[in-house]
Amino acid sequence: MFILMVIVFVLGYAAIALEHPLKVNKSASALMLGVVLWVLLMFGGESLLVDTSHFKEYLSQVIGGDFAGFISHYALLHHLGEISEIIFFLLGAMTIVELVDSHEGFAIITDKIKTTKKVKLLWILSVLTFFMSAALDNLTTSIVMVALLRKLVADKSDRWFFAGMIVVAANAGGAWSPIGDVTTIMLWIAGDVTTVNIIVKVIFPSLVSMIVPLVILTFSMKGNVRTPDNGSMDQFENGADPTTPFERNLVFFMGVGSLLFVPVFKTVTHLPPYLGMLWGLGLLWLVTEIIHKSKNDEHKTYLSVIGVLRKVDVPSVLFFLGILTAVAALQTAGHLILLADFLREFVGNLYAINIIIGVLSSIVDNVPLVAAAMGMYNYPPDHYFWEFLAYCAGTGGSILIIGSAAGVAVMGMEKIDFIWYFKKISLLALVGYLAGAGVYILQEESGILNFGHHTNEVSIDLRDENQIKNYIFSNEFYKEADQTIEEGISPKGEDGVFIHFVRVVQDNKMQFGYSKKTIAGESETMESKIDEGMFKITPFSDDLVKFKLLDEDYYLNSNGQLFEKANERSKGFSVIWNLKKFEGE
Repeated sequence: MFILMVIVFVLGYAAIALEHPLKVNKSASALMLGVVLWVLLMFGGESLLVDTSHFKEYLSQVIGGDFAGFISHYALLHHLGEISEIIFFLLGAMTIVELVDSHEGFAIITDKIKTTKKVKLLWILSVLTFFMSAALDNLTTSIVMVALLRKLVADKSDRWFFAGMIVVAANAGGAWSPIGDVTTIMLWIAGDVTTVNIIVKVIFPSLVSMIVPLVILTFSMKGNVRTPDNGSMDQFENGADPTTPFERNLVFFMGVGSLLFVPVFKTVTHLPPYLGMLWGLGLLWLVTEIIHKSKNDEHKTYLSVIGVLRKVDVPSVLFFLGILTAVAALQTAGHLILLADFLREFVGNLYAINIIIGVLSSIVDNVPLVAAAMGMYNYPPDHYFWEFLAYCAGTGGSILIIGSAAGVAVMGMEKIDFIWYFKKISLLALVGYLAGAGVYILQEESGILNFGHHTNEVSIDLRDENQIKNYIFSNEFYKEADQTIEEGISPKGEDGVFIHFVRVVQDNKMQFGYSKKTIAGESETMESKIDEGMFKITPFSDDLVKFKLLDEDYYLNSNGQLFEKANERSKGFSVIWNLKKFEGE
């Protein structure tokens, strides 16, 4: 059943890619794929789970709980909550943009773009998208820019090409900003990257990933675009414009202000971004109801949120729901854990791992991939692994149109064909992606931007279970053989005891254990133990958490030290383990 889930995902993905030859809407394929994968997971039972720790935790908290209850009332609801945040954000942003468009608000920008030369217009729109994406986010920016594009380019094939480059530019712009992409937001909130560092280290590679495709197109794209007849108001009697310049400007600036307000709302309230988007939509809805209350029903319907909602692309929203639900099923079963384990074991090189993650993010949603990477690796804040992960996961999604939220939104709004994008844009996006990756590696290896230095100081948020797991399983700890170690003092020579905690997948089951090496003079002994069991973390005191592994109790403080007690009743600690090194440093 575990393998069958992968086969079904590949077949469903193929149906989405071959939407036009099959004459089956991609939303139908995505919705069916998402449901079928969860059905297979339910029928497969507990034996499908790679990591059973969440299931065992559920059983310990719910009296009479079973696997069906875990899937229906825990795993599925958890993922649905995360997916719903994206769906509501998308609906809010698309409605605001359509409302501004119905008021001809974008004319404020389009009237100032006079050129019809394809190359010049492509550069203008791409650069504008790049920086807007960093200030807003790549999803919102792509929606806004496609609305602008419809006012500037009439021919569908030309508009598709411009829309494809908007996807590339939006993802590139979102990669270097802490609020520009869901994955950078995840890394930023987790404390893996800081604002100044992610901007300074990633902006130039991101810019290169956009500029390289633009330069290629500069030498191959010729001619002028045909501008549309912007007469959307001609549908009314006598072609009368139902809005005044004041109303157009008010709705435009309120709409853009609402979009810009979202990151501010999140920063101030610490609430999810979709609530800020819904607040902006509600405020704009209220204002438009007031300013249009005296208009006739025909005009009021066209300019109201209720009328605009009829134009929102609901099939694209349902496609989003289906594809994210499908990936969530793979994440719950543990396919992504196996993928991360495989990369760490057989690839090893951190640059190569991130480049592969970036390419994979064009196939599988980058959010669970980054979440899996955050769960498998532990490095200090602003380590190059996190910075490069932000770049790769952000820009790699441009390689395929369904590889990013921006791409899915543009695909739905413009009805872009998957195969068309693959033929016309994918290679350009891949070349740009690899060029930017090369720039980042060169930049990092040369040390040209290393204005700070990484230290081995550790600060662990003891409320964050994922961060604790990352730290424990990604590092090696030591104590002196005579156990007279003092905090922060390295052992003399090689004498000492070294322990490395491990989690491995065997027979599709997560197993935990440790390997311990003792060195005393010329004598060296090894001890290892691994078995299937529960790995559980519980609070112990203000600055300590307790975790149980193979029936042994360990205690961890926020500075990264591990402790053991002689027995449960002991007040003090008999053994202190200190961090030996960060893996990969």
